[in-house]
Amino acid sequence: MKILSVNAGSSSLKFQMYEMPAEEVLISGVFERIGMEGSLYTIKLNGEKIEKKVELKDHKRAFELLVEELINNKIVDSLDDIAGIGHRIVQGGSYFDKSVVASEEVIEKINELSTLAPLHNPAAITGIRAAQAVVPNALQTVVFDTAFHQTIPEENYLYALPYEWASKYQIRRYGAHGTSHKYISQKMNEILDREDTKLITCHIGNGASISAVLNGKCINTSMGLTPNAGLIMGTRCGDIDATIIPYMMQQLNLSPKEIDTVMNKESGLLGISGVSSDSRDIEAGIKEGNKRCLLAEKMFVRRIVDYIAKYYVELGGCDAIVFTAGIGENSISVRKDVMEALEVLGVKLDDEKNNIRGKVQKISTSDSAIKVYVIPTDEELMIARDTFELMK
Repeated sequence: MKILSVNAGSSSLKFQMYEMPAEEVLISGVFERIGMEGSLYTIKLNGEKIEKKVELKDHKRAFELLVEELINNKIVDSLDDIAGIGHRIVQGGSYFDKSVVASEEVIEKINELSTLAPLHNPAAITGIRAAQAVVPNALQTVVFDTAFHQTIPEENYLYALPYEWASKYQIRRYGAHGTSHKYISQKMNEILDREDTKLITCHIGNGASISAVLNGKCINTSMGLTPNAGLIMGTRCGDIDATIIPYMMQQLNLSPKEIDTVMNKESGLLGISGVSSDSRDIEAGIKEGNKRCLLAEKMFVRRIVDYIAKYYVELGGCDAIVFTAGIGENSISVRKDVMEALEVLGVKLDDEKNNIRGKVQKISTSDSAIKVYVIPTDEELMIARDTFELMK
């Protein structure tokens, strides 16, 4: 059974097709600059990467070209071979605690929640509509980034604001990266060969979040109402004193939209270093003696350590800490700095094992009080799995 995992952005469309239940990747790629000049798409097939420059006036055209590539490369014989299409949705609010079929009622709810994810939910709906138009017989499903976090208890997801704000205005912690945290926690439980586990999963990339997972269920996560909470990120400030916002609006005569832009796009590693939002550039700056890059790295690591320590206490101990996503999977130095700061908890780093990028590896010593692993995430596979389950 062939299932397509899709992640639609406002001007992009990422995809990966699987043969299920074997979970074999058949083809993957991304359409970029949709509706803009210089549009193109890239496909990866049989270890080869092919790039084509084409006019992409909208997402429907991207899906049409995608189907053409599937047929021309003999991935499918016809549209009917595409059994299901799973769509990534950033914000599911408190409505959805699992993946569901993309009915009209569900799409209406996703649209309603666009106020909480204005850059993501509308784009996802555009992707769903385009898929429905081009591949009408496929089962369309939606997989929510927020669903895995719906098991968080009320005392953890509420803010200490007027209680009515949660029911009237949906102000609460929703989290993000839930599909990744779910995949990593399931994979870690498989490695440990048990389900009664206490895990701290660290999705550390340009956007970053940490979750506390007890017996396979999330009980807390660092992101909040929006992704700009918790950790310091590439361009996001993470946790700050809320009063800074009105104070700096007054000082700089900024509008709400302008201050939001500063906090989401001009802060984080970029704001502190003054160099880049990319961790690799920060590390390069440190080697060159750039003090602000060093400061940015120290602040970045400190916030990660703070959340791991917080969740260690909340879980009442920890069986394993897992690093994933771009920085978590590839930054040897960030993992090293975090683990050395956690030595007080009995964490011990194996430097030789830590010298890896992008593969499953235990990087703690045999006598470490907490096992520490690197596990590459696979959100696309989780989307395919959930879609496959909904087809049974």
